[in-house]
Parts: sequence; structure tokens; C-alpha cells
Amino acid sequence: MRVTIWGCRGSVATPGPETVEYGGNTSCLEVSLANGTVLVLDAGTGIRSLGLELIERGVRKLHLLLTHLHLDHLEGLRFFAPLFDERVTLDIWGPPSPVLSLEERVRRSFSPPLFPIDLRDLPAQVTFRDVPRERWTLDGASLAGDLVLHPGPTLGFRIETAEASCAYLPDHEPALTGIAERSIDWISGASIAENVDLLVHDAQYSGDEYEKHVGWGHSSIEDAVAFKRAVGARRLVLFHHEPRHVDASLARLEAHAQSLAIRGEDPPTLAREGMVVELP
Repeated sequence: MRVTIWGCRGSVATPGPETVEYGGNTSCLEVSLANGTVLVLDAGTGIRSLGLELIERGVRKLHLLLTHLHLDHLEGLRFFAPLFDERVTLDIWGPPSPVLSLEERVRRSFSPPLFPIDLRDLPAQVTFRDVPRERWTLDGASLAGDLVLHPGPTLGFRIETAEASCAYLPDHEPALTGIAERSIDWISGASIAENVDLLVHDAQYSGDEYEKHVGWGHSSIEDAVAFKRAVGARRLVLFHHEPRHVDASLARLEAHAQSLAIRGEDPPTLAREGMVVELP
């Protein structure tokens, strides 16, 4: 399993000279399996560059897993090159809703005055699917999606093969109901992240910043580290960087995060655009 980060910024894209090292594109991960299956996690602005590369690679079958439909996780989909290729088959998975279908909700961003092209007019073969309540199998991988603490219906995802496992919780605030003082059955997101090889987790705030943003749906670095320990994850990549955090401040936050590691524990790292993690 290979995990590639194409965008790791939170809330809004932040291009510019002060965000070059960690990147300014919003949430998008690529998970490539040994059998050639490509799973795309979220469609932030990072998906644009990924789409161009997938066309160059000749990938024709894709799965896109949407954690939720906030714009920073969806805004790049309109510029995803495989959608404009009639040879491509794309399954889009997302959180179910009792009010509108996933397709109806996504189509809002593909309609005037927001966008000139209707989703139904794109040449790719697109199918929308609600994420099942139970684990399901997708092209050789076992997948699970579960609701987590974040405003609006929001999922975390777990992808597992015989060799490796990865959990993706880019927008998550488990501290709202407690972490260290809770049994694992009562921690938000624990069913997704328990004992994974790689945990990609929200860490938008420093501890001081989090105190001013309780209930906004995001975590501090300290809480992300506490969550990683509580669920027994082996490696932690901190994700969904605050838009105001430029490279220099993110470097300081990464040093702080690594100072929280205890003996025998892999120190956490901050996500960077272009980062590749090979599992196991």
C-alpha cells in the first residue's frame, strides 16, 4: 500500500511563497494498492494535480471516497481531469443523507452560478454510492467508514489489506467527548483507527488555539497524539493545517509534536504535499 498526499491544508487553499514546504492545497490523498487499484480520499484542490497524473498513467478505473461535503474537501472535483475522459469509470462514495442523495448534493457545485458545466454532461462514467454501514470489500481491500465528531455528516475511513492498514480522519474532534479517560469503545473514530499502521489525523490547531475553537470540529496537535496512543496506531501523520500557519510556524509545530513522543514510539510528522508513505 502506498499513500501519497496531494493536499493537506484545511478550510481554504493557501497558495503562496510562505506555504511552499508543507503545501497550500486542500485535502486529497491517493492510496495505491499492490494490485493497481487507486483509491482517492477527498476532492480538495489537491485532486487537480492528481487527476492530471492519473491521466498520464492511463488509470481508467477509480474510486473516490468523500469524508464529507464541506467545500475544502470537494472544491477540486470540478477540475479533476478523469471526469472529462469518456474512458474513465469513477465510483464516488460518500456519507448518506435522508434528505438528498449524494449525487444531488454534489451536483450543487456543478451548477450555475457556481460552475458552467453540469455534472450529467461530463463524459466519464460516474456512479454515486452511499458508504455502507458495515465493512465492505473494494478491489482487494477491506474498507470501513464510520461517522466521527465534526459538524455535518462526516466519515472517517479505514483501508486494510493483508499487508497493511491506513486510517484517514482529516476533520475530527474526539476531545469533545474525551480521549484519555474513555474506554476505546467510547472514543469517536476509534473503530476506524484502532491498531492501524498509519493514522492520518486532523491537527489543525496548537493547544492554545484549540481553546478558542472548541466545537469547531478540529483537533489540537496534543489531542491528535493522545488519540493515536489511545487507539494504538503505529504511525501518525498530522493533517488539515490551519490556513494561517505558514511554513515557519508549521515547522515549529512539528518540532513540538515530535517532542511529545515517548520512548519506543515513532514521532509524529506533519503532512506535506508530495509526501509518500510505503506500507508496511
